[in-house]
Amino acid sequence: MNIICSTLNAKYIHTNIAIRYLKSYAAPEYDVQLVEYTIKDPIMNIVTDLISRKPDVLGFSCYIWNIEETIKVMQMIKKINPEIKIVVGGPEVSYDSMEWMDNVPSIDFIVLGEGEQTFKQLLNEISHGHEYKNVPGISYRENEKTLINPQRNKLDLKELPSPYRFEEDLPHLGKRVQYIETSRGCPFSCQFCLSSIEVGVRYFDREKIKDDIRYLMKNGAKTIKFVDRTFNISRSYAMEMFQFLIDEHLPGTVFQFEITADIMRPEVIEFLNREAPAGLFRFEIGVQSTNDATNELVMRKQNFAKLTRTVTLVKDGGKIDQHLDLIAGLPEEDYHSFKQTFNDVFAMRPEELQLGFLKMLRGTGLRLRAADHDYVYMDHSPYEILGNNVLPFEDIIRIKQVEDVLEKYWNDHRMDETIEYLVTRVFPSPFDFFQEFGAYWDRKGWSRIGHQLEDLFTRLYSFLESRKIENLDIVESLMKYDYLLRHKFKPRKPWWHVSFSKEQRTNIYSQILENPAVLGTSFMDLSLSEKELHKHTMLEELSFNLTKYIRDGEIERSKNVLVAFFDPSQEKTGLYSAEM
Repeated sequence: MNIICSTLNAKYIHTNIAIRYLKSYAAPEYDVQLVEYTIKDPIMNIVTDLISRKPDVLGFSCYIWNIEETIKVMQMIKKINPEIKIVVGGPEVSYDSMEWMDNVPSIDFIVLGEGEQTFKQLLNEISHGHEYKNVPGISYRENEKTLINPQRNKLDLKELPSPYRFEEDLPHLGKRVQYIETSRGCPFSCQFCLSSIEVGVRYFDREKIKDDIRYLMKNGAKTIKFVDRTFNISRSYAMEMFQFLIDEHLPGTVFQFEITADIMRPEVIEFLNREAPAGLFRFEIGVQSTNDATNELVMRKQNFAKLTRTVTLVKDGGKIDQHLDLIAGLPEEDYHSFKQTFNDVFAMRPEELQLGFLKMLRGTGLRLRAADHDYVYMDHSPYEILGNNVLPFEDIIRIKQVEDVLEKYWNDHRMDETIEYLVTRVFPSPFDFFQEFGAYWDRKGWSRIGHQLEDLFTRLYSFLESRKIENLDIVESLMKYDYLLRHKFKPRKPWWHVSFSKEQRTNIYSQILENPAVLGTSFMDLSLSEKELHKHTMLEELSFNLTKYIRDGEIERSKNVLVAFFDPSQEKTGLYSAEM
């Protein structure tokens, strides 16, 4: 029997751990082939490839991001060869299975919930007995009637074989994100999350997990992401794993975790700040809302003061990047309340702030009680809300405008100094800046066209100019600084008009050659010749003392020159400024 397990990942760099667990559990009785695609791949190409492999059983791992494309693939497969048995599993199809069986006739079986043992037993029946009533945790048809078998008891995770020892994966380990499960389940009951449905937390064998991580690192894995819903629910377990990763990590490896920040003890953060190498760890923290009434409605326990303490201590340590999540559209969180949530979280200046919109996932409490808050949402995945009793669609569009420019101007860190100045000294709040700019961006139609790096600067300048803000020259100077700071090579065509004529540049270069100390000792250490100075530097006029601003945050107006040096060897690239 030829068995294929497949999925459509969101991106090439992603790896599906679920089908690897199925393959490892089914062995050695069944040899399961793993075939992965992306949602960007043409449907015909996917179908052609799968049909060419001549499967008898074809399994798909289904999620909100791939279900629409997966259905198209299944429908075409069945039309070409109706004899192929199609099995689906995953969080998107584990709930409302009757509806899936009724609406998608190309599905033969749905594996409900945890699938390793169920899938193997289903293969036994497909291969031999065809007594599907004996397989717990599946939905199937018999005599044109859909039947659902109750799920089995939860597996003992300590007995599961490793999903990482496949030779065909070796060439890809360093190119893709590798996912690690150390536990399943979540101790919390957030009503917008599928994890709230499973009661309790179960752990895998710690030593097996460590061996898997050693194996992945040894074979070139660079990004390893822990998919535990709350990695730090057990302090002793988290500390043991942190210590292991610090002791045994290989250079260039990064580990990502989803943590609950308000339960993390300060001594744990102090340990990480002291012992962890910079860049080894990355934290993802779901804040979602700072509105206590909203959190209570979704059964989400959160102490925002303690969360802030954790995020601040981690940020002060300077070793761990943090990705914080917000959800717009939670119950009784209107536009103004969400604005407060945004400003509360942005005040912590996370390295990345993800602004998402509530999705009414199948099986969640919020979806089951959607009428309580007049939720309107998409009928198809990702089931994103279109409005509720306090947040009309018009306000959702406004918040999406915020999301658009937030991603471009904060999360990409193209203009950190500029944005910091704008959100603290020009606009009433960070949200006001992103909202006004996002609305302007939308009116200009820029969302419908692409952009280059320079466009991000010229479009921001256009917005600020249209708003007639005070001290635009200071903002322009900061934008020049941000632009040049993040260039490894001398830009051919900057976004602004050059400040100096050829004669003025020659005069400034002469002053620098006569007295290099004017730019500081670090510039003197470069020991540049006149030829190198002219060839590898850019000169731009600033309207204030940049050095004093970066050091003290004070604006002192003066005619400053910014000297950007671009070292071809990329060892000494830097920016220097002085009053001239």
